[in-house]
Amino acid sequence: MYPKIIELGPLTLHTYGLLLALAFFSGAVILSRLVVREGLQASRAWDFAFVVIISALVGAKIFMVGSNLSYYLEHPSHFVSLGFWQAGGAYFGGLIGAIAFSYWYISRSSDLSFWVMADASGPAVALGQSIGRLGCFGAGCDYGKVTEQPWAVIFTSDYAHQKVGVPLNVSLHPVQLYESVGTFFLFLFLMWMHARRRFTGQVFAAYLIGYGVLRFFNEYFRGDRGRGILLDGAISVHQLIALTLVVISLVVIYLGKSKSSYGRA
Repeated sequence: MYPKIIELGPLTLHTYGLLLALAFFSGAVILSRLVVREGLQASRAWDFAFVVIISALVGAKIFMVGSNLSYYLEHPSHFVSLGFWQAGGAYFGGLIGAIAFSYWYISRSSDLSFWVMADASGPAVALGQSIGRLGCFGAGCDYGKVTEQPWAVIFTSDYAHQKVGVPLNVSLHPVQLYESVGTFFLFLFLMWMHARRRFTGQVFAAYLIGYGVLRFFNEYFRGDRGRGILLDGAISVHQLIALTLVVISLVVIYLGKSKSSYGRA
């Protein structure tokens, strides 16, 4: 684990920050290529990507605070701490924020379709997540539970422990790598599907289903605090959101298939 790549006096290049920037850039590149397939200019994709990134960051921060509201109310100084602004936030908050603001943005644009842009965003987001989770692994955040599995990882950085609270010198599930590998294969599948989709919205719905299932099971191996336990510990808030997105996406696919079949009749 290497939370810091290089230090130059007061300036520090963090692994998480670098890989997060690379994740955003890589996702934007994929988005632009898929948007060009739809007959739009690549510049429109970069404009849209900027909107998605900003709204995702804001949504992630809001969700992070909302899911730990009592803690932040008891420690208001954390709102102005460096750690608060360095933290990426909660992913599902970012996803919901990006979807909501993107819908508003596209509704004001005459040349963009929400579902076309959503389908192009699915593979882009999956690739960004795959890279971003490597950043989480480098930083030690979003760590796993204690395990005796032979592929367990051991974190030893005092700096990471102070910043994100990762336990040191104990064997943990490398949940960041589980998700990184899973979302990379999801990215490959969605790229394959994009050229073969039968209706608009199918690729993005497939992304939500694929990631929702992956996140649901990966949550069982997460060991970091703030999971939001429900039903006496049977399920977390993140698992509930994941299941909700899967159900909504299945409905979208059902309606899309019905509409497609009707159109061919």
